[in-house]
Amino acid sequence: MTLRIPDFDYRRVAVDDGVALNVAVGGAGRPVVLLHGFPQTHLMWRHVAADLAADHTVICPDLRGYGDSDKPVDRDGLTYAKRTMAADVVTLARALGHERFALAGHDRGALVAFRTGLDHPGAVRRLASLDVLPTLDMWDVLHGTSAAVGFHLYLMAQPVGLPEQLIAGSPDAFFGHFLDLWSNDPAAIPADVRAAYLRASREAIPSIVADYRASALIDVEHDEADRRAGNRLRMPVAVLQQDWGAALGFDAAARWRAWAPDLRHTTMSCGHFMAEEAPAQVAGTLRELFR
Repeated sequence: MTLRIPDFDYRRVAVDDGVALNVAVGGAGRPVVLLHGFPQTHLMWRHVAADLAADHTVICPDLRGYGDSDKPVDRDGLTYAKRTMAADVVTLARALGHERFALAGHDRGALVAFRTGLDHPGAVRRLASLDVLPTLDMWDVLHGTSAAVGFHLYLMAQPVGLPEQLIAGSPDAFFGHFLDLWSNDPAAIPADVRAAYLRASREAIPSIVADYRASALIDVEHDEADRRAGNRLRMPVAVLQQDWGAALGFDAAARWRAWAPDLRHTTMSCGHFMAEEAPAQVAGTLRELFR
């Protein structure tokens, strides 16, 4: 049985040639788009989305290449660029009648949100990022033995063929590793939701790898160009982050502030899957930002 966010309507929305997204929409009021992370689907927002739907129109898509959204083959290295996925977000919102919206993303979705804010500042009213660094900073802080925590970033950055084959050899062990390692509260991802995440990931190995590969190649080029040009996020930004900066030897707030002058940075004590482990705190932070 396909899991859904209760009381949300589901539809498919075309955002590009041959690409439609699976989208859950609920509530009424000012629009907010919520973008999921890895190895998850839009279901990761189920608690926060239900809270925000009391006074917002909440839009929860599966990113291209994930969940029940289309998974185009990456033939040019651009199909899963965050610039391409950011354009999906803006096209989706407009298709649903919203020229401006608030935007929050977790993990991979936060990288898409970051690029959306840089490329489409007129569309993004407020922006929130959950537990990730911008792409350039992520690569900057990973070095030495501490980089072992990000082994999957290096694996999926390899040329087409090897990473896909290795992951396909034992997909549940690979994707389940992150669900286990990154969670402080296993009960936050119940068995049926975990099974849904694993099923969706098994069916999306090439596109998930392509998404990560883009972050080692074309996304770096785009972010470096913005850094050189002095481009910054113009809207108010809220960042929720674990305190892994101390372990890896960097100041997460300072790195974010270089991109987002109007920043609210909060360190949380839960695990990586904070929208599922601490939904009330996440929803409260988003409400404060979106107000």
